[in-house]
Amino acid sequence: MSSTELDGQVAIVTGGGLGIGKAVTQALVRRGATVVIAARRMHILRQAAEEIGGHVVPVVADTTDTESVVAMAEAAAELGQVSILVNGAAAPAGLVRNDVENADPEALLADLNTKVVGYFRCIKAVVPLMREQSYGRIVNIGGLTGRSSHALSGMRNLAIVHMTKVLSDQLGPHGITINTLHPGVVETEHIHELYAKNAAAEGITPQQVEQNFINRTPIRRVLTAAEVADAVCFFAAPASGGLTGESLGIDGGLTRGIFL
Repeated sequence: MSSTELDGQVAIVTGGGLGIGKAVTQALVRRGATVVIAARRMHILRQAAEEIGGHVVPVVADTTDTESVVAMAEAAAELGQVSILVNGAAAPAGLVRNDVENADPEALLADLNTKVVGYFRCIKAVVPLMREQSYGRIVNIGGLTGRSSHALSGMRNLAIVHMTKVLSDQLGPHGITINTLHPGVVETEHIHELYAKNAAAEGITPQQVEQNFINRTPIRRVLTAAEVADAVCFFAAPASGGLTGESLGIDGGLTRGIFL
């Protein structure tokens, strides 16, 4: 499905060359946006841009480096009004998923720097651009480990939710919304690496790990990246202006918590 609801808008998608980020880029382009995809490896970005087609501009950026992030935002601003930021650059599944005795504090710091402070760097870089036009949509890709306690790296997703809520107060008066989306188990290039890691830890096969996820999910299947992308586009659309500071799980019902 295509539309023109984002015609004339410039979006930035970090981590836009693979997985969910790539699917988000495809969905935004279908809706008329020009999309800057950012990551550290240009060959991945160029390949994604060629596959997606349309108005996709690859820009090398490292979200752990403030100067690099500022340069990314400036490059996007040269294309038009930057009105959408999708933060998605992070180590898939987190770097610290083991017990405290074997957990690496430096890896935990790297997780927080990339996904929490990295998201903040990107937000800080685009907010002045959005304030100029009194309009903006920011979507942070979180993760279900922020709603559970089985992986230490999940604290990065919890921190993103806190940051989202705090910034919604600050940005709302300027017409800028900010929300977090928590994907569940999604078919991407990286999901099978997670299956393999879990299988090794549990003494079962990767196929059994995947089936166990499916059995616990009410819709009885793994989600597609395109489904997550459509949810991102919902938050990124002009019509979502009444929603800000929220966190939404797109997980096929896997989350068992009740959130008021």
